[in-house]
Amino acid sequence: MKEIILFDYTGPFASNKDAAREIRETIIFPTLEKNDELIINFDKITGATQSFVHALISESMRIYGVQNALEKIKFKSCNEKVKAIITIVAEYMQASLS
Repeated sequence: MKEIILFDYTGPFASNKDAAREIRETIIFPTLEKNDELIINFDKITGATQSFVHALISESMRIYGVQNALEKIKFKSCNEKVKAIITIVAEYMQASLS
């Protein structure tokens, strides 16, 4: 199991889509390719943009399937705002891939 401390890449507000892409390509994809589990730790993150979360996880859902990606990727220490954004992105991807 691998864990990403998001704060180390983004600071307290996760909005940089380039950082999301880097995390996706260098950590998320290789972890899912190995069929390992991944924890994305939002500790100390006060907020995130929908575009950041979309850039972070949507391509994984497209490639590996929404359900499979959500079974392998766990979200830790999310505040209510971040949880809502993750839910919006996951529901959007599920609807668009159906």
